[in-house]
Amino acid sequence: MKIIITGGAGFIGSHLAEFLVKKKHKVIIIDNLSTGRIENIKKFKNKVKFIRADISKIGKWTNNFKNTRVVFHLAALADIVPSIKNPKKYFESNVVGTENIASTCINYKVKKIIYTASSSCYGIPKKYPTSESESIKPQYPYALTKYLGEEILMHYAKIYDVQVTSIRLFNVYGTRSRTSGTYGAMFGVFLAQKLKNKPLTVVGNGTQKRDFTYISDVIQAFSKILTIKKNFKIFNLGTGKPISVNSIVKLLNSKSINIPKRPGEPDQTYAKITKIQNELNWKPKISIKIGIKKLLKDINYWNNAPVWTPKTIKVATKEWFKYLK
Repeated sequence: MKIIITGGAGFIGSHLAEFLVKKKHKVIIIDNLSTGRIENIKKFKNKVKFIRADISKIGKWTNNFKNTRVVFHLAALADIVPSIKNPKKYFESNVVGTENIASTCINYKVKKIIYTASSSCYGIPKKYPTSESESIKPQYPYALTKYLGEEILMHYAKIYDVQVTSIRLFNVYGTRSRTSGTYGAMFGVFLAQKLKNKPLTVVGNGTQKRDFTYISDVIQAFSKILTIKKNFKIFNLGTGKPISVNSIVKLLNSKSINIPKRPGEPDQTYAKITKIQNELNWKPKISIKIGIKKLLKDINYWNNAPVWTPKTIKVATKEWFKYLK
C-alpha cells in the first residue's frame, strides 16, 4: 500500500515510517526538517522516498499523492511560547498546511487521512479522566491551530469522499523525542541532562501528573486505525494512568532542581481511553517503568543533544511568564 507521512522525520513520524516499512508498505515522507531530523530515518532512508518540502505552500510535493491510499498527517509546529510570539507562523503550518493536505487528498482521491491532533485542545479540563466529549478550551495558539486542523478535516470528511480519523495524543515518549523547546519534550530534556550528569529541571514542585504513552503503543494504535473503515472518528490516545513528574525523577534515579511553575499548563493530563479500547480493541502494553528502562537502554541517542543550562532555563522561563499569565 502506498502511504504518505507528513512530518515523517520527526519523533513519532519516524517511528511510524519504520514500522510501515517493515510491513512492506511503500512509504513517502514529506518533511521540511524544521523540527524533524534526517538522523531519525537514517537506518531505513533507502527504503522510503524522502521529500523535503513545506506543506504550507502548494508545490511539486503534491504530485506524490497520485495513487496514494492513506495519508498520516503528523507535520506541525508544537511549542507554546513560540506560538504566542508568532501565531501567524503556527496558523500557516498547522491550519493552512492541514487544509493543503486535505485538498490535495481530495484532488487525488486519497481514501483515508489519519490526523495527529492534540489533547491540548481541552485546555485545563473540568473533568478527569478527560473524555472526547470534554469542552474545547485551547489556552494558546498552538492548541488552537491543532484543533482547527482537526475541524477542517472533519468538515471535509462530511462533504467529500475521504475517510478521516483524528487521534488526540496526550504525552508521548520514547527514543527520538526532542530535547529542545518549552513544551512536550520532558523525557528528551531529562535524558540529555542525565547523560551529562546534570540535575533534571522540574517545573514547579513536580507533583503535576502527566499521562505518558510509550511510542510503540502509539504506533500499534495507528496500525489498528489503518485497517478500520469508520469515519468522522476522534479518539483520545493515552494510558489512563497519569504519573507525577517527581515519580519520573525517581525512576530515572537522578537529582533534580525546581524551576518556577508555568501558567497555562494543567496540573494533570489524564486520558479517558474507553472509546479507543472498545472501538479499536487497543490498550497500552508498556508500563511507565518498562518504558523508562527502554529509554535508559537507548540513552546514547541523546549523547549529542543540546542540554538545558541555567542560562537557557532562565531565558525560557522569562519568556513563558512574559506571554502566559
